[in-house]
Amino acid sequence: MTDSTVLLREQEQALRDLGDHVAASLGGDVTGWTVARGELTVEIAADRIVKVLTFLRDDGNCQFAQLIDITAVDWPQREKRFDVVYHLLSLKLNQRIRVKLQADEENPVASVTGVFSSAGWYEREVWDMFGVMFSGHPDLRRILSDYGFEGHPLRKDFPLTGYVEVRYDTAQKRVVYEPVQLTQEFRRFDFLSPWEGAKYVLPGDEKAGEGTK
Repeated sequence: MTDSTVLLREQEQALRDLGDHVAASLGGDVTGWTVARGELTVEIAADRIVKVLTFLRDDGNCQFAQLIDITAVDWPQREKRFDVVYHLLSLKLNQRIRVKLQADEENPVASVTGVFSSAGWYEREVWDMFGVMFSGHPDLRRILSDYGFEGHPLRKDFPLTGYVEVRYDTAQKRVVYEPVQLTQEFRRFDFLSPWEGAKYVLPGDEKAGEGTK
């Protein structure tokens, strides 16, 4: 067994010990945890996020004093379609942890700006891109998209073309917003492989026999 293999096993065991400690300390606030690919993920109830992050920051065996980022994942087929994901770093113990909760479009998640001040911009980005609301946030407004932007671009049901396009109007001498105008009509795709035999003549195939005439 190589030194690197031993080190990886020790790191994984340290994460498992941390997972056990967090779950035992927080009880029902933790709904599950896993260690995969050298990373610890802790799943929690949505209404416990402030308590959980405060514990992870202040507990002596955790000391996760730095919030790296907050992001989300969209699962449109689920009733609670969003996973809101928090990544934390403990410089003191040289460990990382991922905290994950489920949220929907209607009910806001509690803001953690009172626990980590850096959460302010992260939560604004999640609101802007996914539409997840955060209650108690001091200034929850868009941060990446323009004023008056419609929708949330990282939702999986958001159209690739968007809803409006921006251009500079030389006559009006200002930027104007207009509904998206496509340069061509949408084409229908059936995604049949021509090697499996489509049930119709593919465009261009009608020319295949011309050289034999």
